[in-house]
Amino acid sequence: MIYSMTGYAARTRAVKGGALHVELKSVNSRYLDCHFRVCDELRIVEPQLRELIGARLGRGKLECRVSFTPATAQAEQLSVNAGLLERLSGFDAQIRNVLPLAAPLTVNDVLRWPGIFGDDSIDVETAVPACLALAGESLDDFMASRAREGEKLAGVILERVARMRALARDVEPRIPAAQAAFNERLRQRLLDAVQVVDDERIRQEVAVFAARIDVAEELARLLTHLDEVERVLRAGGASGKRLDFLMQELNREANTLGSKSLVAEISQAAIEFKLLIEQMREQVQNLE
Repeated sequence: MIYSMTGYAARTRAVKGGALHVELKSVNSRYLDCHFRVCDELRIVEPQLRELIGARLGRGKLECRVSFTPATAQAEQLSVNAGLLERLSGFDAQIRNVLPLAAPLTVNDVLRWPGIFGDDSIDVETAVPACLALAGESLDDFMASRAREGEKLAGVILERVARMRALARDVEPRIPAAQAAFNERLRQRLLDAVQVVDDERIRQEVAVFAARIDVAEELARLLTHLDEVERVLRAGGASGKRLDFLMQELNREANTLGSKSLVAEISQAAIEFKLLIEQMREQVQNLE
């Protein structure tokens, strides 16, 4: 299966005292680059999360967010901790008694005070295994999303490969006739320019030049590279780097094809080849 480096997944699970939320998202990158944003209470699971993700991903810049929402923070269950509120009021009066210029606590300060709506601490003993299980489920969803996009990208690449094959089939039969016509024109110009040279010498010179501008070998290598692109896509797995190398080789052959061509048909084909290769390269950059 071909995987894109772009993916997203998010899952939430109720646990004792609240709810856990895990979010995974990634974009393309040359290597595997993981960034974790884990709530302070669950930072203990970060090494295990890194190991879990590293076992299934090869490339991509990934961001993993893990958060905990206390049940007491849910709107339907809001109730102020009266005891804590009374203590805060006492602290506020005590401080301003010593520091008269100190600003009093605002309503916003009080509402944001930890525990003001009750016990919002997390039970780490039960939350850690639940977090890892939730991360595993999120990772399954995440890999599925990358696989779906990878399948679409592979389809786009194979479509360009088919168009390049069709273009090669259209151009290949024209090469001998086009080169023969060009050689005849070259021979005639040599005859007109150099009257004293014998016809056999002219034929030799034309044959040498014709060998230099023969593009059959480049076209054959280009088709061979297209075979390899299809093989890699069928094989699946981590194929981005291999396909990127093949794009470089395809581009090399297309450049040589264009530089050696002295007939309009082949030059135009080389330009179209390069356009299709560039379109494939853009898609390959997103594959793992």
